[in-house]
Amino acid sequence: YIHVDMDMFFAAVEVLIDPSIKDAPFAVGGMSMISTANYVARKYGVRSAMPGFIGKHLCLHPAPGSTLPAAELRFVGHGFDKYTMVSRQCKELFKAFDPHIQAAGIDEAYLDITDYMVQHTLTA
Repeated sequence: YIHVDMDMFFAAVEVLIDPSIKDAPFAVGGMSMISTANYVARKYGVRSAMPGFIGKHLCLHPAPGSTLPAAELRFVGHGFDKYTMVSRQCKELFKAFDPHIQAAGIDEAYLDITDYMVQHTLTA
């Protein structure tokens, strides 16, 4: 079995739509709550389920001794229709490895790749 957990899924979809944001710290959500943050923002300590105002502070005031420059945390609003569409596309790709995938959320799935590995003469 394989457990697929697509890290920073919402943020990754936003980068697909607007590649210009990939190198800047950004979070999906707002000042009250962050759903996810890209890897650039995570370097500053920004995390999922963190209030956005704390994430903004972390980016504007990097930890003492950090080599990170002060930066403005950008917020991107939720686009659940987009996330659902990309999630369906990913799950269709997973079906090439396991036609009976078990979805565990918009960004997670379990795949039994035993048959795929046998058919393709692969070993673990």
